[in-house]
Amino acid sequence: MRIDPKNFEGFNRVLTGVVVPRPIAFVSSVSADGIVNLAPFSFFNAMAYDPATIVLGISRSAGWKAKDTLANIEATGEFVVSVVVDDIAEAMNSTAAEFPADVDEFEIAGLTAKPSELVRAPLVAESPVNMECKLNQVVEIGDGTNHGIVIGEILLMHVRDDIINGHRINHRRLKPVGRLAGNMYCKTDDVYEMVRPQYDGRGD
Repeated sequence: MRIDPKNFEGFNRVLTGVVVPRPIAFVSSVSADGIVNLAPFSFFNAMAYDPATIVLGISRSAGWKAKDTLANIEATGEFVVSVVVDDIAEAMNSTAAEFPADVDEFEIAGLTAKPSELVRAPLVAESPVNMECKLNQVVEIGDGTNHGIVIGEILLMHVRDDIINGHRINHRRLKPVGRLAGNMYCKTDDVYEMVRPQYDGRGD
């Protein structure tokens, strides 16, 4: 099958079905008026080590309202990304609805908002990894009206002691959750190793 994204009905389901598994960014942000928001996004990844850079893809509108997360990030230039793990997967999912801006998603999810050190947005205390970030820029996608690619720099990372040894993360203890298509998710406990080859510069 050949698929043209511009005229294939339901292309979003195809795209999210083949770009898998996707890590989930559990993003907390604060509005200019001090209202806290917490929401998950699976258009998310790491882009660079130095400066430590992550990206988020966020729609500008949820149909009946603007996306609070993107509006908050643009207004304050700050946000926190927490890693979604098995223990908080259900709580994360409970925040995925499009709630009014004044609803406290931390309360909806039964999660604890913990003060950050460098930004106004809170950490998710129950997550083993939290990244305090500042906004670098928002790249407009879709004629400047549909989506924003948020490029952020990690200012400070909080990692629970039991999942890190030196500079290595123990993924069996981290237990991150991956996003598939539709309502499907996956665990990451079925792993294997492949050693990256190195070119030695010698010919035959």
